[in-house]
Amino acid sequence: MATLFKDVYIADGSREKAERVHLLVSKGRIASITSANENPPSADKIISGRGKMAVIPGFVNAHTHAAMVLLRGLGEEAPLMEWLQNKIWPVEEKLTPEYIYWGTLSAMLEMLASGTTCFADMYFEMEGVAEAVLGAGMKAALCRGITAGEPGKIERSLQNNIELAEKYHGREGLITIQLGPHAPYTVPLEAMKVITDAAKSKGLGVHFHYLETEGELRNLGHDPVKYLADTGLLDVPSLTLAHAVYLDPEADIPSDNVTLVHCPCSNLKLGSGIMPLPAWLERGMPVALGTDGASSNNQLDIWGEMRTAALLHKGANKDPVCITAIDALRMATYEGARAFGFSQKGMIREGWFADLVLVNLDKPHYIGVNDENLAAYLVYAGSSADIAGTMVNGRWVYRNGEYPTLDREEIVQKAREAREAMTTR
Repeated sequence: MATLFKDVYIADGSREKAERVHLLVSKGRIASITSANENPPSADKIISGRGKMAVIPGFVNAHTHAAMVLLRGLGEEAPLMEWLQNKIWPVEEKLTPEYIYWGTLSAMLEMLASGTTCFADMYFEMEGVAEAVLGAGMKAALCRGITAGEPGKIERSLQNNIELAEKYHGREGLITIQLGPHAPYTVPLEAMKVITDAAKSKGLGVHFHYLETEGELRNLGHDPVKYLADTGLLDVPSLTLAHAVYLDPEADIPSDNVTLVHCPCSNLKLGSGIMPLPAWLERGMPVALGTDGASSNNQLDIWGEMRTAALLHKGANKDPVCITAIDALRMATYEGARAFGFSQKGMIREGWFADLVLVNLDKPHYIGVNDENLAAYLVYAGSSADIAGTMVNGRWVYRNGEYPTLDREEIVQKAREAREAMTTR
């Protein structure tokens, strides 16, 4: 079934100006983009924008731990390691595959309503997460978090991650799989080499926490670039470094297979510091946006991360143009999709996947919007409350408060029960 977005604005991270167009979606892709001054093509379903709606690419949450919505509010206002060791890890020991499944679905309700069409998830029991993704029709880049522990734990986790890839990588065009060593402080160096060897032999990317805090930098025991080189991380097919707050932009790190993920709200809330984003962008390093888990952010709203990233660095650098609205929009959409192997996603282009967000511009805070300033209005004045619909592969997964592919009431109830069970026994 073809859907026509008639007389809408389109904007993405590659356009200096928005355009007013007719946008036709058919067979999961953007079939045509024609001027709103021309006669619109025919379609089975017509959504008439009358110049008061915008279509933008679906957001990509490039780093999160979805099921941690079940841990939201635990250990508030504590430094990272204290928060992890004293509050989070003890409760995570009570997680079950069922809890993670329902927690992930609950997170997906939040993300879809705020325009996220794809998320990169590092956690446990990822088979259930993959099934939740397939059932919802969302997109996801999944990895099994690999950490040290009792003898054989790393080996078992790595094997589980490889089996996850064998079963789900590329499934229905909705899932990609990466290997997920947690961080330098949870995975010994020699084990990291084994993991990167596996990534290279299997042709898989690696999703990795790196230099989130100043203490992590002090305790690394290596030059940060030398660590990446010695462990083989720089040689894997694709490397995604989450946080990278204390990675020096002057470091000799390739930009062809490495993406950094900026998580401004989580890093601010945990007092971890501020990534030197303007310097990375100036040298051409790809940077995507992530929320981190809901227990450290505490939201899963990439629109909010987009606005925060754009404002934070202007103030920190005393430079109002160091991060533009176009920069922020590109980081929130295209860069995350590209990093995790989702091609033809993240821009409004003919032939690209119809992973789209419909934005209602018929609101007081959009008075004065036009093709010249739409991106700035979206980033600085708008919010995810303006979203009228979220579409993945041309299929609505959120529309006017409803979830066509998910049972909201059951998910919320099951997630509530899981939270109560984990925190009361």
